[in-house]
Amino acid sequence: MDDGAPAAQRDSAWRVFLAFLRLGLTSFGGPIAHLGYFRAEFVERRRWLDDRGYADLVALCQFLPGPASSQVGMAIGLARAGWPGLLGAWLGFTLPSAIVMILFAYGIAYAPDVAESGWVHGLKIVAVAIVAQAVWGMARTLCPDRPRAALAILAALTTLLLPSAVGQIGALAVAALIGRYGLSLPEVASGQAHRYPVSRATGVIALSLFVILLVVLPLGAVISGSSVLALLDGVYRAGALVFGGGHVVLPLLQATVVPSGAVSNAEFLAGYGAAQAVPGPLFTFAAYLGAVAHGPLDGWVGGVALLVTLFLPAFLILVGALPFWDTLRQRHGIRMAMAGINAGVVGILISALYDPVWTSAIHGPRDFGLALLAFGLLTIGRAPPVLIVMLTAVLGWVYS
Repeated sequence: MDDGAPAAQRDSAWRVFLAFLRLGLTSFGGPIAHLGYFRAEFVERRRWLDDRGYADLVALCQFLPGPASSQVGMAIGLARAGWPGLLGAWLGFTLPSAIVMILFAYGIAYAPDVAESGWVHGLKIVAVAIVAQAVWGMARTLCPDRPRAALAILAALTTLLLPSAVGQIGALAVAALIGRYGLSLPEVASGQAHRYPVSRATGVIALSLFVILLVVLPLGAVISGSSVLALLDGVYRAGALVFGGGHVVLPLLQATVVPSGAVSNAEFLAGYGAAQAVPGPLFTFAAYLGAVAHGPLDGWVGGVALLVTLFLPAFLILVGALPFWDTLRQRHGIRMAMAGINAGVVGILISALYDPVWTSAIHGPRDFGLALLAFGLLTIGRAPPVLIVMLTAVLGWVYS
């Protein structure tokens, strides 16, 4: 493939940035809702691509690790305005919520007692409801049969017994092997994949850099003993291993920042609850963690550093996969391994729902009742998440 987009598709990176900035300011509701907003904006309204091309792009980004909606946006920006368009799409969609999360971190830092206040406890409680909703929805989609449900339970037990990044990686590796050799799913019809302006050479370079960083960062952290490198390594690894949506990054980030003391568990869950009240990708939670961290990397510099670090593997794996997608999607073995990994992801999220989310937020019947109310409003009432976050924060303050 050529490195330049076809002339008919060329546009300015500034126009791409403005289009995604509008979405970054208004796209509430999580990654599935984001994909709906994207389709309405870029398929129906702007006609930047057709339904078939959009569906194929969504399939690719759901196949890859990383935040699917952000990767879809990056690819649309790349196709429309080349590499500057990719950057413009990411900045426009990400900046609004990242700025809000960094400001929230400054509020927590300058008023430490806020992390233990009633309204912040309400944010911790709403995190229980939101993660439970994610588990419920993902389990129905990714574990529709007994073998995959069993894989999810196995992954949950593994990560509960080994509550660390090692346990999570091991659970996903085992799930991939069992999926590859133990699952039996029907073949899917093949077709011509939509083409994007990335050469195979560029794809190989991106994939190589993805793997090199995955190896070099932990080695550098061990050899140097640097807490900053250890933090960057954990966040990069979390971004590299997230299958199934932004909520799955919760246990991976928690295993990195809380045991090391960079962020307290109360601060972690308060930020996670606040992240539900802002539009845009959930991955901007990393901006909050970097800004609120205790150590040499903190403040807005820390926020930007962790934000870029968490998104970097998603960018590299997307660029690496685009020129090879047509071949990859037709390999039955890869599809089986991915089905196993997706089931394992559900299991990891189940264990995270218990620890740290449930254990840190639910301390009695009143907390459980508030979490149940929020869960009911999300799943049955279909209420907007931002309203539920505000409601639980107010009720938590009232109860306190």
